[in-house]
Amino acid sequence: MKKKFLCILLAAACVFSMAACGSGGNSAGDSGNTAESDEAAGADDADEASGEDSGSGGTLVMATNAEFPPYEYHEGDEIVGIDADIAAAIADELGMELKIEDMAFESIITAVSGGKADMGLAGMTVDPDRLKNVNFSDTYAEAAQMIIVKEGSDIAGVDDLTGKKIGVQLGTTGDIYAEDIEDAEVERYNKGMEAVQALQQDKIDAVVIDGEPAKVFAAENEGLKILDEPLTEEEYAIAIAKDNDELLEKVNTALANLKDSGKLDEIIGKYISAE
Repeated sequence: MKKKFLCILLAAACVFSMAACGSGGNSAGDSGNTAESDEAAGADDADEASGEDSGSGGTLVMATNAEFPPYEYHEGDEIVGIDADIAAAIADELGMELKIEDMAFESIITAVSGGKADMGLAGMTVDPDRLKNVNFSDTYAEAAQMIIVKEGSDIAGVDDLTGKKIGVQLGTTGDIYAEDIEDAEVERYNKGMEAVQALQQDKIDAVVIDGEPAKVFAAENEGLKILDEPLTEEEYAIAIAKDNDELLEKVNTALANLKDSGKLDEIIGKYISAE
């Protein structure tokens, strides 16, 4: 009898187990749908990260080097400046939220081309080497590479840089152009201010850097002056990944709107006087 009862129990358990297996099959189906949903959600996240879902919210990631006033610099815990304001205005145009990532200047192109950032704004000029890895937006500002020297320096112009020791910020166009100066010894620094400090300490003879930061550094550090003659003149644009044509088009449209509305001039005028 016990044996018979045990068999009945085992049979019931088997029936229950089969029912559970059937239920598990449905769960597996549900799990598959969930995986597809997760994959779709991941795609949505990727779209948002790349700026492709710009009409319906999301985050627009800007890579910069916040050591380049007045284009980008720290004000307390916040990164502010011309590029930060322009990026915020573009994000507003696209209906997105701006996130700024601060990094070494030479890492910006890699971050954009590798998808870790949607766009790079850092007082960046278009040059053939950068165009190998990223595309650039329309121009949003004009600038010049200027020369900072100490008062009383025998360097009066570009030609006098021959054979001199020149400080630059690593990876900038100042770095690139300084390389072409005959017999010059180029000293590279992670921050423009570090080059300026080296000049004050007589470790170098001159600093080559963008005109607007040059004004800030010269004003804030006694005994320095900017030469009248620029080393070179250039235009700034926004770096965007080569495979993100959609974001490039939207950024160019946003820039055009900011120019037409006068908002772009307003942003630049907020940081740079008309003098």
